[in-house]
This record gives sequence, structure tokens and C-alpha cells, in this order.
Amino acid sequence: MIPRDFIDTLLARVDIVDVIDRRVPLKKAGQNYQACCPFHSEKTPSFTVSPTKQFYHCFGCGAHGTALGFLMEYEHMSFPDAVGALAQDVGLPVPESGESDRPKPPPALWDALEQAAQFYKKQLKQTSHAIDYLKRRGLTGAIAARYGIGYAPDGWSPLKQVFADYTADALAASGLVVDGDNRRYDRFRDRIMFPIRNAKGQIVGFGGRVLGQGEPKYLNSPETPLFHKGSELYGLFEARAAIKAAGRAIVVEGYMDVVALAQHGVEFAVAALGTATTPIHVRTLLRHTD
Repeated sequence: MIPRDFIDTLLARVDIVDVIDRRVPLKKAGQNYQACCPFHSEKTPSFTVSPTKQFYHCFGCGAHGTALGFLMEYEHMSFPDAVGALAQDVGLPVPESGESDRPKPPPALWDALEQAAQFYKKQLKQTSHAIDYLKRRGLTGAIAARYGIGYAPDGWSPLKQVFADYTADALAASGLVVDGDNRRYDRFRDRIMFPIRNAKGQIVGFGGRVLGQGEPKYLNSPETPLFHKGSELYGLFEARAAIKAAGRAIVVEGYMDVVALAQHGVEFAVAALGTATTPIHVRTLLRHTD
């Protein structure tokens, strides 16, 4: 039996829009995507796919479900075969035993990253030298808001302003803090902050760009239960519609390259996260392009 927590991890990694669009061409309709239902005959689209809920539903025949359910229904696959197909797409090995290699991350990790992102955005608005840096790089407030750009203040533990329990395990497990020999301190300090989102738009980690000449220039979140840098591409969630429209993607070096191109109307750029482009990156991009 395939462990339930593996199924949860798999569904968190795949994008139902991509899974369905490769088989049934979808069109953007507000927040969702639409098509004529593949499970019954119709002339007016009533088949809706939600990228935020990762769910499809037909208002005509009532068909609904996840990416797994769609593959089983549309491709007439068994449940194990559908799991195997999706797992291959995202480069996850299907566990053979009753134990998953990657248990489902606790909700506290997601919550910690989201709270930190809100804090960083607020700090950017209050920090003139960080705003000036972005302006010198040619970025507008609209682009900063679109990508959720923020600022991590200098100092050992500014996140104490956010988290009443700065000793919470979730802060270290999510990569927000470092447990040193003598003290716990914020991982990101005096850096422009770029939230890294998964296919569902959830924050899985951060990239921080130093303001001055310090090293490292770019600092990523460490590997965590949520963040695997060999699997994620910065800006993919924001660029998904533009990549689909253009039929191609540009892979650039860093976060600033992605947002600078978006500022100039090139919205189909993504960045690898401090690593060489991996086979998982390539498969992900091929799913989004022609």
C-alpha cells in the first residue's frame, strides 16, 4: 500500500493545471481555468480547474477530484499507475514499504514562513535604504508587491518581533533561524528577501540578496521538509501564465534577474536556486512550455 503521507506530499508537488492542460487544453477564466468537459459532451465550458485548491470540478456532469483522480478517470489508470505517473513527473521515488521517505510537513512550518514573509514585506516599507536599493535596480513598487519582496532587518533576532516563542522547533525546521553554539539567531539579516513559492503559490523558503558587497551575495533557505532547491524554480508560480502564452521560458541566474526582466515586460523568466539546472527542473519547464 502506498503511504497516505506520500500521496499528500506528491499532490503538494504537482500542479493540477499542468497535468490536465497537457491532455485537455485549458483557458484562463479569472482565478481558475476552464474547458469543455472531457467526461461528457458539451458546447459551453463547464469544466473548471482551480490552481489554488488543486481541484477540478465539472458543473455539468459533476466530475471532480485531484490530479490523481483526473489521471485515473481520463487515462483509465489504476491508482498505483496514476501515482507512479505523477511521481515520475516530479522526480519522486514511490516508496515500496509502508514508510514514506518524506513525511507530510507539519502546518506550523507553512505558518512560520507565511508570518515571516508578512514581516519582511512590512519591514521593506519602513526601511528607506532597502527601498532605495530596489529603486536603483529599476524596480517599481508594483513589481515588488507582485513577487512579495521584503527586507530582513539587520540584527541577530528581529524575528522575535513576530514569534512570541522564538525557541519553537518550527522556526529552525523551516530554515528561518540558525541554532549556533551559544545562541539562536535569524538566518537572514540585512537582505532583500524573495519568497520562493511552490506550484500552489505556498511559500516554501526564501532567498536573500545582500544589500552591499558582503558574502554570500545570495543566501537560500536550507533543505527543509518543504524546500528542496533541486526541485524548485524561483518565479515559476508568478510566470506560469506568461510561460504558457509564450510557449517558452528563460532560465536566469538569480532572483533579481527574474524580477528585473518582469519589470521590462519579460514575464516568462525563472531562476534555479543556487544550483545547476537539474533533470527535475527540465521536466518542470517542459510541462509548462510547448
